[in-house]
Amino acid sequence: MTMCHLSILEPENGRCGLRAALLLSALGVTTVALTASAPASAGTGRDLRVDAGAHGTTARWLVDGLRAAAPAPGVPLRGPGAPLTVYAHRGASSAAPENTLLADEVARRSGVEWIENDVQPSKDGVPYVLHDETVNRTTSGTGRIRDLTAAQLDALDAGSWFAPAFAGARVPSLAAQLDDLHARGGSLLLEIKGPHSRDEVARVVKDIRDHDMAGRVLVQSFDADALRLTRELAPDLPLALLRSELDADPVAVAGELGLSAYHPSDSALASRPEIVTALHAAGVAVNVWTVDAATRWKALDAAGVDGIITNHPAELAGWLSARP
Repeated sequence: MTMCHLSILEPENGRCGLRAALLLSALGVTTVALTASAPASAGTGRDLRVDAGAHGTTARWLVDGLRAAAPAPGVPLRGPGAPLTVYAHRGASSAAPENTLLADEVARRSGVEWIENDVQPSKDGVPYVLHDETVNRTTSGTGRIRDLTAAQLDALDAGSWFAPAFAGARVPSLAAQLDDLHARGGSLLLEIKGPHSRDEVARVVKDIRDHDMAGRVLVQSFDADALRLTRELAPDLPLALLRSELDADPVAVAGELGLSAYHPSDSALASRPEIVTALHAAGVAVNVWTVDAATRWKALDAAGVDGIITNHPAELAGWLSARP
């Protein structure tokens, strides 16, 4: 984390509010502007030291050595002229083995803030980052992830299938991925994969809280019940509904589930692109999956979507930076 000293303070309901604007152009970091409450009353007639730092586009700050409260995460709508948000699908999955910390690092080094993953529990209830129902395709093992213990999953090679250079990569637990993101930077678009029990969702929420990542996680799922459980257990976490086909009334569904974002497939959105305007009017962001072609990036950009989930995050980031 890069730190810089700031002294911009303003009163806010008897406490000290903070607006930090960081311009870290030397590191290729865009401006970060966030607001939060200071950890203690500022009082009057005295100076405070404020230190702020940034990971990608996420700011954190200390007031007189104490960490300020994180702002509510939300999923902001894209403003006029603002670029699309890039979501790295399973990490940079076209360049490194999917859903591994290596794929996350490749995405991060391309300047992408958001990593998308898939989470499922092991036999003993530990959330792991894996897309398929079985480990067969992307690891050295076989069998359903829900039939394998955490110790068995930890022993698998999750890199050799992609290329010999990645031999020894591991299937990360959700805790390991959150720890990596917390330390090295980045935010997480976390997909709860398939139906989950209340206890299974509660364990996901616990891992997020234990790693102090609630302000940097957007939870998505195809399973509406998984989102309802998440909302019940953690009403502060923003939610997104994944859809292969559009709901008859996406705005009504978004309202019923308390969604911050609606995530249709590219083909589904192409059938009714006007839903972008309707969802935006309801304050709901629209992020589209999984789009790897520049022709579709251009069309979705013109349609006003807020973000694109892609297997080629570096290429999409480059395409966005090269636009006139």
